[in-house]
Amino acid sequence: MANPPENSSQSEKNSQAESLSPTALDAAGIDSATMSLPYDPDFENGRWFPTWRPFKGDLDRTPVGINEYLPPSKSMLLGVQHTFAMFGSTVLAPLLMGFDPNLAILMSGICTVMFFIITGGRMPSYLGSSFAFIGPVIAVTAYAGVGFNDNLNVALGGIMACGIIYALIGLLVMKTGTGWIERLMPPIVTGAIVMIIGLNLAPVTIQGVSANQFDAWMAALTVLLISGVAVFTRGMLRRLLLLVGLILSYVAYYVMTNIMGFGSPIDFSGVSTASWFGLPSTHAPKFEMSAIILIAPVAFILVAENLGHFKAVEGMTKARVTPYMGRAFFADGLATTFSAGFGGTGVTTYAENIGVMAVTKVYSTTIFVIAGLVAIMLGLSPKFGAIIQTIPPALLGGASIVVFGLIAIAGAKIWIDSHIDFSKNSNLIIAAVTVIMGTGNFSLHLGGFDLGGIGTATLTAIVLNALFNRQKD
Repeated sequence: MANPPENSSQSEKNSQAESLSPTALDAAGIDSATMSLPYDPDFENGRWFPTWRPFKGDLDRTPVGINEYLPPSKSMLLGVQHTFAMFGSTVLAPLLMGFDPNLAILMSGICTVMFFIITGGRMPSYLGSSFAFIGPVIAVTAYAGVGFNDNLNVALGGIMACGIIYALIGLLVMKTGTGWIERLMPPIVTGAIVMIIGLNLAPVTIQGVSANQFDAWMAALTVLLISGVAVFTRGMLRRLLLLVGLILSYVAYYVMTNIMGFGSPIDFSGVSTASWFGLPSTHAPKFEMSAIILIAPVAFILVAENLGHFKAVEGMTKARVTPYMGRAFFADGLATTFSAGFGGTGVTTYAENIGVMAVTKVYSTTIFVIAGLVAIMLGLSPKFGAIIQTIPPALLGGASIVVFGLIAIAGAKIWIDSHIDFSKNSNLIIAAVTVIMGTGNFSLHLGGFDLGGIGTATLTAIVLNALFNRQKD
């Protein structure tokens, strides 16, 4: 397969990087912060896929690199954990829009494998249902919030148009480089965006586990168990903190409810009646200009959101993933178009799984292929889906508290790793206003388009940065 457009002259850029100033690097479409990262000949080998190698370090002390792989048994467990990490949000988003959650799980798995192939295995990410589409889809379809969305087809057409625009942006980045995006959204902006993604979801999570005191206590127990696994265990067990913590809390919940009679017992009736194999129902899109106008601009929110995700990944892995950002945008846009074409939700790289990587220090992209394959199995098996759906909302809420908190801290880590100078009032104002707007879900409307809390905060961060951090060449 031919080398990607954005990577065709990468070795030439690398050889000249040391002799160029940061301003010259930016003008050439090269991120100066990226060029300061160590060069890895296995990762930057000029081919579509990196050179894969087995992990030979100590799991307790050494991170697992993007192009490294673990033994099959450990890879399988870590892949399952990533499936668990994405499951709550990937199921919740379609439920809020009236989509089929089983189809959303299936599409998320297929799209994750597509993303791995298109990005050449260089961007560790899971693609799950995007929350950025919820507001526009509800506005377009007048969805009442319960049951199946009767106007689903109209929303699907808008989501496909959004995916096409997003893919075109990816092609532009592959052609021109990432310099203009870096100038538009530097670390002070991307760090704030990543942080508000975690903080914006916090109120929904807390409200979901606060219906009664029993659920609140079980959510707190889940947080405690996951945190205990993260802090007090070692090796592979620590890497599986979410999976192990959820299993322990699930057992505790079962004992407390089904045996001791506290709270609402787990209902297994759906598991016994569900079939082992079955294809979810698909739906054809319908293209209406009014829906396209409202939904398509979500592409720009996804660009900002995923830019923050990719910079967080680069900061964690210390690998030069920025040169492959165009591939990632294109892959996500293509995956969104594909998913909506069959009746699924729009997809995006998942901060939940980035949060998992932040704790486990396992960045291998092969893990995400396994997670995608597991999701495909779940999507094709109503029985597996029924089993997963027996997980009480309180436990998923407790896990979400941990994961969303890790997302917020990942944003702060971008600031720290980029040495953001908060003695400058411009940086203080950009960060402060963006974080509060995003956390409080402050929303503006552009015509009939609802930016939403994350969208409004993202736009605000970009505009404030352009106004306050203007630099002369």
